[in-house]
Amino acid sequence: MYAALENQTGSPTMSLARMLIDGDHLETRLGDEHLRVYDCTTWLRLDPPRIYRVESGREAFESGHIPGADFLDLAGELSDPELGFNFMMPAPEALAKTFEAHGIGDDSEVVLYSRDNIQWATRVWWMMRAIGFNSASVLDGGFDKWETDGRPTTTTIHKYPTASLTPRPRTGMFCDSAAVLAAMEEPNTCVINALRESLHDGSEAVNYGRPGRIPGSVNVPGIWLLDPDTKAYRPLPELKRIFAEAGALNAEKVVIYCGGGIAATSDAFTLMRLGKDAVTIYDASMSEWANDPSLPMETG
Repeated sequence: MYAALENQTGSPTMSLARMLIDGDHLETRLGDEHLRVYDCTTWLRLDPPRIYRVESGREAFESGHIPGADFLDLAGELSDPELGFNFMMPAPEALAKTFEAHGIGDDSEVVLYSRDNIQWATRVWWMMRAIGFNSASVLDGGFDKWETDGRPTTTTIHKYPTASLTPRPRTGMFCDSAAVLAAMEEPNTCVINALRESLHDGSEAVNYGRPGRIPGSVNVPGIWLLDPDTKAYRPLPELKRIFAEAGALNAEKVVIYCGGGIAATSDAFTLMRLGKDAVTIYDASMSEWANDPSLPMETG
């Protein structure tokens, strides 16, 4: 599989594992004994008064999925409810145990995909990266493009045998509000908001708390990175231009946030594809920041 995937560039401290896989190459590897495929779909349903309700994508998975795939419940088994916000990163040892139960071991080759938006797969990819698992890739265009291209699907649910996974946590993959406050004062740090423009400028009715953004942050919505027709990533030169214009490529460090640390991972994933590895995700994001009156907000 890896010979057909895209190289990840970056500093020598980063693995050269491939990050993005297309449907052609995944289809040729289905059934490989080391391959593990997972549907990571999660839905955000908008309920009045404009509050997001998190819903598992398991039902959609059971109605049809890539042959051999299992389902990873991001909002449930891959999040720590004790931390007070949706989707918070669990302790590395706990996360590794969950992955082990789904058949992910030290020698596994993992492909992650989701429906409607690639951000759910990149979130799980980022979490895997944070515990030192380097052999994961994201399916470009997710299940939408796979199905549109006429590739095989099934309703048969596959379970992989329990495996053994050794967590090797990486520091700096996630950060907290104190780190963001510090970053706001650092001249060579770029703070990026991955939410859509109307949430960034505060003109849209609020989903997370107070309207607006973290002061000084620039806007690169995760949705900008995808082709709206195919749901696959735009060409790398186009993505490079987007992040160059935001000032991210020349920054020493990049801090990315969104509503709950999900869309931010698609931005971060893309920056790593562009060779930028000094990237961190503010995990609680606006779910925390916008609801804490001691933290500054900016609109307009």
